[in-house]
Amino acid sequence: MYVLAIDTSSRPLSVAVVTEHEVLSEITINKKMTHSQTLMPAIDAVLKNSGVTIQDIDRFAVAQGPGSYTGIRIGVTTAKTLAWTLNKPLVGLSSLALLASNVTQTPKLLVPIMDARRNNVFAGAYQWRMKSERHFLNVLKDRHLSLPQLLAEVKILQLPTVFIGEVTPFKEEIFETLGQQAEFTTAFNNLPHSANLGQLALQTAPVADVAHFTPNYLRMTEAEANWLKDHEGEGHDPYVQEV
Repeated sequence: MYVLAIDTSSRPLSVAVVTEHEVLSEITINKKMTHSQTLMPAIDAVLKNSGVTIQDIDRFAVAQGPGSYTGIRIGVTTAKTLAWTLNKPLVGLSSLALLASNVTQTPKLLVPIMDARRNNVFAGAYQWRMKSERHFLNVLKDRHLSLPQLLAEVKILQLPTVFIGEVTPFKEEIFETLGQQAEFTTAFNNLPHSANLGQLALQTAPVADVAHFTPNYLRMTEAEANWLKDHEGEGHDPYVQEV
């Protein structure tokens, strides 16, 4: 099975083609560029490098958030359009789970972080568990919260913890709160890698309705918040329902 995986949820862009057994091609660009301009050329490149066409793809996978509002919309819209047009399954996965999956072969708590500004973060907590087979368990659900609140919840768990992702602005505060409980990973592992997204998508059920698949922002956009404030008490459906 060929899977085309797309992540545009943060500054890096990552696209890959994988199968059940191998990574055929991956492009990850960690440079401030416009995803709307670079995504389609990147998709074209990984397909050519893999020796497959877009019609050969059996399943599409996309990081559905949290992260950059614009970035998420670009990735989700592209993946939805391809899946809908080609009548192929679509899998949406957490952008935070994707980051956490970079660190393997460890029982430690994995805490992926995205900077949400003003000392707030998008974060969750994950852990590899062994049962009859290896499972990637979501220990603390993905949320938008303050960094102090996140660190307080991690401290209570009293587990060795690896922080992954956009950690540089927060290292000092993390060490001050958690001390030796906190660890950090490599610069390579701090980037999203869509090959991991593709592998996780092989183990995840596709969405039931591609047309109504939506991003998972974890917080309202500024436009939505302003609209709700202006229409308080009127009664209304959610401001943003579909991409």
